[in-house]
Amino acid sequence: GAFNYLKENFSNAPSLDMSAPSLNMLVKLMVAQVQECVFEKMTLLRAQNDFLARLQLAQEAAKVEDVYSLVHQTMTQPHVKDYVPFSWTTMVHVKSEHFKALSHYFAAIALCDCPVASESELPEQEEAFLQFHVTMPEGPSLRVLLQDPEERRKLGKAHLKKAIMKHEEAMRIHGLCKILRKMDILQEVLSFAHKRSLSKYSEIDHEEDFFETGDAPDIHPKTHQKPEIKPPNFSQVKVTDLFHRLGPLSVFSAKNKWYPARRVHLVRGENGFGFTLRGDSPVLIAGVIPGGCAAAAGLKEGDYIISVSGRDCRWAKHAEVVQLLKSSGHEGVDIGVITLHSSEAPRPVDKKAAGMSSGMLKSNKENSRKSLMNSKSPSTLLMWSKKSKRSKKSTYSGVPFTAVGDNEPMY
Repeated sequence: GAFNYLKENFSNAPSLDMSAPSLNMLVKLMVAQVQECVFEKMTLLRAQNDFLARLQLAQEAAKVEDVYSLVHQTMTQPHVKDYVPFSWTTMVHVKSEHFKALSHYFAAIALCDCPVASESELPEQEEAFLQFHVTMPEGPSLRVLLQDPEERRKLGKAHLKKAIMKHEEAMRIHGLCKILRKMDILQEVLSFAHKRSLSKYSEIDHEEDFFETGDAPDIHPKTHQKPEIKPPNFSQVKVTDLFHRLGPLSVFSAKNKWYPARRVHLVRGENGFGFTLRGDSPVLIAGVIPGGCAAAAGLKEGDYIISVSGRDCRWAKHAEVVQLLKSSGHEGVDIGVITLHSSEAPRPVDKKAAGMSSGMLKSNKENSRKSLMNSKSPSTLLMWSKKSKRSKKSTYSGVPFTAVGDNEPMY
């Protein structure tokens, strides 16, 4: 239910394992495992020599094989096969072949070990047997088949032959995976089932059999307890967002490509740290003063601040980041930043705009010098003109630092 809920409601997957095809595969895998548990429960509750119970058990095994086959098909799809471990795919394939073999084995047991039905039981057995095979077996009529022990033995022998072939196929696939070969219990289960089918085949095989054993038809998958997918009930359980620590999805989305996060150590100089900030959650470096501390440390315009002095700042407000920077001492501060990988080529700069930007930069530098001269402390962290006090926060719009006016706070 949880995987299905994520598949239907989680649109921006941060990684491949949370994509819709992967979640769909996991949903089918969980359903198959539940169906396997239903089969195991029936093996413990059903009567040993009851014909109808054995037919139901064979159909339950066929149902488990059917759902595991569906899981295997999903795992081999292009968007999933590169993510799913080979041992998973192999295990699902082994289980598919194993339960197909079990379905034919229990069909043979029903035909060969269970007593012939009486006249009162025959209609019920005929109705069940009509829905048992995908296609009706060749040979005598259904009534003759159910009442003639020899005809039942022939069909049971055909089912056992197919069971042995599927057991051997499951063991062959199991041997292809190094990880599965180390699982002794799995090897024992497959070997036991194979030997059991061989033993039963030897028991019903007669030396005077001159007929060629035919090919048993497939068994119709059917379950008497279908698994139900229930979505999680959030009203009873307090749920926390597992992806909150990744940061806002509007920025830290899997659709964006990022350079590896890096940590920069800055020591405040006479002109502060030498950069301007914009925005909230996360705060962005809007501009870097050439020749300043930030530029020397490798900070660039467009870097997102994700931590300050070890404190996560992906969800931090503008004022919180400023306060953390202000609280840094003479030893400096460690700033964690991450850079968005942009595939767009730089746009040509208009000469007129460049001239205006150059003039604004000169004006910005002159205002900074005046602010330093009028300041009581030469190492003031936060420096801006009177005009900048009207707007302490703004949103990053891709404007280069050279075009930033006096209303940008500089640190």
